[in-house]
Amino acid sequence: MKCQRCNNPATFHITELTGDEPQEVHLCEECAREYLAPSKEEMAEVVPALAGMLAEQLAIGQTAEELARLDQRACPICGITFLEFRKQGRLGCPNDYLCFEKELEPLLLNIHGETKHIGKVPQRCPADGKTQIRLIRLRREMKEAVMMENYERASELRDEIRIIEAELRVSQDQSTKRD
Repeated sequence: MKCQRCNNPATFHITELTGDEPQEVHLCEECAREYLAPSKEEMAEVVPALAGMLAEQLAIGQTAEELARLDQRACPICGITFLEFRKQGRLGCPNDYLCFEKELEPLLLNIHGETKHIGKVPQRCPADGKTQIRLIRLRREMKEAVMMENYERASELRDEIRIIEAELRVSQDQSTKRD
């Protein structure tokens, strides 16, 4: 097959999909280079677009640095980091909603369309959220004590956790008897 612009053999077979129907163009290497090279008008459009893409990539790089800093932030109550949340998709305690509020708000809005809970609360949920937070903190401290091989402190924390859990069971049993 010969080039459609000159009589040299066609080595490039290009299918244009710009119109209603596909158009095939058969060109030699030299004519294909000219055909595929952008015109001055196209270059005037391409250069600002490339500059915009570069600026966008720099912004993404900046965002990556911010994300790396954010990933290291941890909840003071349960100790979960934002990186752990991103990997697991689960928060560690109710305080995480406050700790990572700025980052979670757009996510919650996107998923639920709201950022505040509207609806029922589970019956098993203790009325006192502070007690739950205290339990989570105590469990974390116990885990850290075991890791530090401070078994005496770990056993004290274990006993304290058992007392609180027993109190919660009693209050739940009383609330279910009333219902």
